[in-house]
Formats: sequence, C-alpha cells, structure tokens
Amino acid sequence: MDRIFSGFLLSVLLLFQNHGVYGAPPQPRGTLCRTRPTDLVFIIDSSRSVRPNEFEKVKVFMSQVIEALDVGLNATRVGVINYASAVKSEFSLKTYQTKASLLQAVRKIEPLSTGTMTGLAIQYAINRAFSDSEGARVRSPGINKVAIVVTDGRPQDGVKDVSTRAKAAGIEIFAIGVGRVDKNILRQIASEPLDDHVDYVESYSVIEKLTQKFQEAFCVVSDLCATGDHDCEQICVSTPGSYKCACKEGFTLNSDGKTCSACSGGGGAALDLVFLIDGSKSVRPENFELVKKFINQIVDSLEVSDTLAHVGLVQYSSSVRQEFPLGRYNNKKDIKTAVKRMAYMEKGTMTGQALKYLVDNSFAVSNGARPGVPKVGIVFTDGRSQDYITDASKKAKELGFRMFAVGVGNAVEDELREIASEPVAEHYFYTADFKAINKIGKKLQKKICVEEDPCECKAIVKFQTKVEDLIKSLQRKLEAVTKRIAALENKIV
Repeated sequence: MDRIFSGFLLSVLLLFQNHGVYGAPPQPRGTLCRTRPTDLVFIIDSSRSVRPNEFEKVKVFMSQVIEALDVGLNATRVGVINYASAVKSEFSLKTYQTKASLLQAVRKIEPLSTGTMTGLAIQYAINRAFSDSEGARVRSPGINKVAIVVTDGRPQDGVKDVSTRAKAAGIEIFAIGVGRVDKNILRQIASEPLDDHVDYVESYSVIEKLTQKFQEAFCVVSDLCATGDHDCEQICVSTPGSYKCACKEGFTLNSDGKTCSACSGGGGAALDLVFLIDGSKSVRPENFELVKKFINQIVDSLEVSDTLAHVGLVQYSSSVRQEFPLGRYNNKKDIKTAVKRMAYMEKGTMTGQALKYLVDNSFAVSNGARPGVPKVGIVFTDGRSQDYITDASKKAKELGFRMFAVGVGNAVEDELREIASEPVAEHYFYTADFKAINKIGKKLQKKICVEEDPCECKAIVKFQTKVEDLIKSLQRKLEAVTKRIAALENKIV
C-alpha cells in the first residue's frame, strides 16, 4: 500500500513540476543506467543577491538531479544545506529515503536572503552533513561522497582552506557558478580535474540545463550501446564495461575503429562549408578560444582539397566580418592556422544580419562558392539575437543550404530551431556549458559529412547498362518486325 501511495504522490509532484514553478520536466535517464550508491549533499547559496524566482530555478535543478537518482537506504542518500550569512540544514542524509519525499522537501525550501558565507557552509558539510550522526556512511570504495555547491556571488569568508580539507576527507566537490560569480573562487572550491568539476552559467534561467551532466556523473552504465554513449557510426557491439564498433553489410570499418566506408571504395564528395560564429561580448575571451577549437575539430573531419571540401569563416557581433572566404585555403593546416589567428570582436549579437550576409555573400560564386556543390552553414551563438532572423533563415533553406544551429549558455532554443534545417532535431544542438561543445563537435562531424556511395554508383551504372541493352534489343526486334510488315505488304501488292 505504501508503494502505491508513494507512486501516486510522485506522479502528482511530477505533474506539478511540469506545470508549476518547476518548469520543464526532468531529462529521461537511460533505462539501463543505474546510479552508484552516493552520499550527496547540495550546498545552496540563497543570499540576498539570489532573487526568489531565481531560487526556484535552483530548486528545479535539484529536483531534476534527484529524479535521476536511485534513492534509498542502500542506494543514494540526499541532504540539502541552505546558506547565506548563516547555515541551515534543510534535511540530512538520513531524513528521507524515497524520491517522492525528497522532491516534496525540496519544494518547501525557502531562501534566507542575507550574506554569502560559502566557506562556513562547506565547513558545516565536513563537520555535520557528512557525519555518521547525520546519516553519512563509512567511507569506502563502494560509497561516493559528493557535494554540489551552487553560488552566484563572491563569498564573505575564505573557501580555499576549508575546500582543501573537504577534499582531503574524501568529498568530491562540484562547483556551479551563476552570473557575476568569481570563477577563481569556483576553482578553489572544486575537485580535480577542474574541467569536470567547475560549471558556469550566465543566469539562473539556464541552470537546469546542467541536469544532464549530473545525471551522467552519477550513472553507472551497464550497456554503453543501449544508452547511446558511444561514437560508432553504424553498429555498436556491447562488451563488459565497454563497446566496439562494427559496420552494416557492404561497409568496412575505417582505421579509426568508429566510422565506416561504403564497400571497399568510398571517399569524400565536394562540399562548401561556412561557419557563422557569434563573437559578441557575452561569449568572453576564454570561451572564444574554445569556439575556435570547436571549428578546428570540425575541420579535422573534412577532406579539404581543391576538388573536395572548401571552408569559409564569418564572425559577427554588432557587425559582420568575413575572416576568410570559401576556397582561399585548400588544406587543413592553413585553415586551422587562420582560425587560430581570428581576433575576438565583442559587442552585440546581430544574428539576423549575419544570416543575411551568409545568404547574400558567403555562398555566392563571386565569393568562392562552386555551382552544383552542396552548401552547409554552421551557425554558433551564445545569446538571443538583437535583430530578426526569420527572413534570412527562411531564405537560406529555400536556396537549398543545409543549416546547422549550435547554441550555448543563453542561446534561445526557439531561434536555434528556426535557423536549423529539417528535420530540426537533427540540425540544432544546445549545451549550457562552453566546455561541452566538443561533444556537439563529434556529432556534427558525422552529420555534415557528404559521402558518395560507390556501391550505389555501381548499381546505378549496372541498371543503366541493363536498360540500354534492353532498349537496343527492342529496337532490333522492332526493326525485324518492320521489315516483315514491309515484306507482307509487297506480297499483297
């Protein structure tokens, strides 16, 4: 009976979550993914700089992470520390043992709205939250101890020493910063490697986009192929704790062990590819360097030459600047060098103007484009456009350009979908974190590749030859029939 009631309560909570303050529903977790036993403590900043509606977004994030966990006495236990000038334990690791009761408790948390004593909150986690008396389990290889710190400001106390003590005590710390947070403080708080443990979002409105990262962080995957966590182009074959790639009949596995070539031939086809890159001030210099690595990651997957792939690059902010046109460089090395030299523009976000430039100039024959060659545009942006994008987006697709849209941080997903070609789900990508764009790059490498299938070509040639032979045979028979008719007519006369 208790199970039925708990299931009903959870359904009601999730329904409320979909339509009330909790916003979008949680991301589904792979059915073959289970979470490892973990003592998890959220350390949540609710200082006066965090507005009530923003604090609700933090609660959405916590709820969605919890929703992906296997909660229970012998599975994952969850506690929440709420802090401002003082520290408040909302509930400990031993308080709730069901997902439904945790979600209900998170919903009731209220902001404290005073100062920002982050160091004090971490010290409380060491002394109390992760203690045996509060439900923490004995440290062992089978039990993870994890703290997720969410903050939006500069702490009024020190965090470096106390964070070092926490990590020495075996607590793995993730640091999430929002808005004007001091990123050096995040690095002092977080565990190594910092790339995996430090996250930054521009505003609380996009913090829930980090949910998937933490779902994956707590996940023990029993079948990498079934959950899609692999790089195989065609067929994934599961092995214990790993996988290997294979190809469909008529294809062979390439030397990279992941991609496939049609039959024994294959080879690239001609392609005109233009990158349209947002260089607005919200991107920030350190992230702009990651964008340049993203571009070169795509370039690495292309067969660049005079006759195959050509690449162009356009940067935009309040204005549009062509970095280099299609066809200027005919090898990967020169393209990647030019990308690395690209200077950051800063200023505004005129995506509509940039799209119009792409349509009117980038794919023009006068600017290096080749007639009859497939045209691909990759638009990268991190924010809402300050002008209209509808007309230019529509025209690009009407002209037959294949458009991919990649958004990061505060990018508006409705705008990304408007830019993207059909089917939209295969042509637009979003991530909250610039450090995750390399994953999008891997997906794009597969999607933009234009391959000629030699098997298909041979089949077409074979079919054409057969048809031609049949036509010739019919012509011969028709000529014979015509001669016979003419002979009969002569006899009659």
